[in-house]
Amino acid sequence: MRLWHEALIPALPRQQLLGQHREAAALRGLGWGKKHATVDYVFTHPPYKLFQYHQLVLDEMTYRGYRPAPEWYDPAYRGKNLPLEPSVQAVPLTTPIYPEHDEAYLEECLVNLHHKGIYL
Repeated sequence: MRLWHEALIPALPRQQLLGQHREAAALRGLGWGKKHATVDYVFTHPPYKLFQYHQLVLDEMTYRGYRPAPEWYDPAYRGKNLPLEPSVQAVPLTTPIYPEHDEAYLEECLVNLHHKGIYL
């Protein structure tokens, strides 16, 4: 699991963009709070931050002609088989959304993509 640096979302190839949607959806669903070294930082922030990040992905998908389920634009939505989470409280949008998405993380993501043969 990995959340790509948010600056890369508009440039991600199709496979990585759609994969990012799956990752964000999984984290918003049953994956919330489950330890994973690459994304543990997500759980140190309010769940609304993940919703904000996921919105970037959804917006890029829509821009490219994909039609993500509109339910994902509801911060309380966690997936088809899970109840809504009405306790998700809005927090201000920051840039970057996650402070961990700094220049060093951007470089780490670019290196990771290069190892996959993707040069942005």
